[in-house]
Amino acid sequence: MLYIVIPVFNRWAFTRDCLLALRGQTTQAFRTIVVDDGSTDGTSTHLAAEFPEVEVVQGTGSLFWTAGVNLGIRRALAHGATHVMTMNNDVVAAPDFVAQMLRCAADNPRAVLGALELDIATGEPVYGGETFSWLTHRRRDLLQVLPPPKRQGLHPVTYLPGRGLCIPAEVLRTVGLFDERRLPHYLADFDYTSTARRHGFPVLLNYDARLSTYPDESGQEQTRKQRSLRGYYQHLFGIRGGGNLRNFTHFALKNCPPPYLPLFLLNGYTRRLVGYFLH
Repeated sequence: MLYIVIPVFNRWAFTRDCLLALRGQTTQAFRTIVVDDGSTDGTSTHLAAEFPEVEVVQGTGSLFWTAGVNLGIRRALAHGATHVMTMNNDVVAAPDFVAQMLRCAADNPRAVLGALELDIATGEPVYGGETFSWLTHRRRDLLQVLPPPKRQGLHPVTYLPGRGLCIPAEVLRTVGLFDERRLPHYLADFDYTSTARRHGFPVLLNYDARLSTYPDESGQEQTRKQRSLRGYYQHLFGIRGGGNLRNFTHFALKNCPPPYLPLFLLNGYTRRLVGYFLH
């Protein structure tokens, strides 16, 4: 059985739309767990009233993404999950999203699967996976190299985000849970999928499974919109900061091949220190 784990903190409107899309899936061969990490907007009350089929796990109020996901995964595994899918609440799944993921999971039982992401406002693809060079610190965006006729089926990638990430229980038993101690929010998903790939599990982007997202609502975009010294500080040191230097260092030490590490760290620090003002 597939269990979908959604960590939330406030933003009930997003959560509601996300759950309505799951309720409208062409297959209902899954269960949903929402980890409510101390929401103050009545999320738990709304969930009980509108979505009684959803299991709610209460957090401590200080879990952030990684610990929240782990809490939900533990509950899913206790229920006997064969696959766990992590999902953010600010996504809207296409009606056949779960069916497409389950189909690919059945054909590729050891693979970690991600989904094609579309801008909810325009319907245009915004993320289709990437391959990454540890030597040059450059990413190769598959959407830039795949012509539209080839944007289907499965494509190998270096890592995957946690939005709609389908993980077989075998991977969880082998790799363990997400690194909540060193990567409490950002990079935990890229770290986990990179680790799974090094353990021999295929990491694939499923172009037939589609999620609509809100690109402007990410924590990184919200921080960058401020364009202030406080925003810059949060970018580099805040738990939700997309350029968090500590998190990047942990990610690099865990994943970068040792011969490339000095150059990778130098390149990464420079991009984070300067990039806030350039994007």
